[in-house]
Amino acid sequence: MEKPIRSLVKAISWRIVATLTTILLVVVFSKDLVLGTVVGITELVVKTVVYYVHERAWNLSNFGREVKSKTQ
Repeated sequence: MEKPIRSLVKAISWRIVATLTTILLVVVFSKDLVLGTVVGITELVVKTVVYYVHERAWNLSNFGREVKSKTQ
């Protein structure tokens, strides 16, 4: 089972990549760096929280995991 801090670091690292992509796309389509930055920062905060909650919820499930018995 992953520790909560691992999930948090994974969420942050992914959000950095995804947010930079979002900023770039907004700037390309709108030609407005300020708008791109505002959208990117908003997206960063909201999606980091959503991802962390999603990751922790999945960590509660054994779906797709091999469960080892304590006798091994």
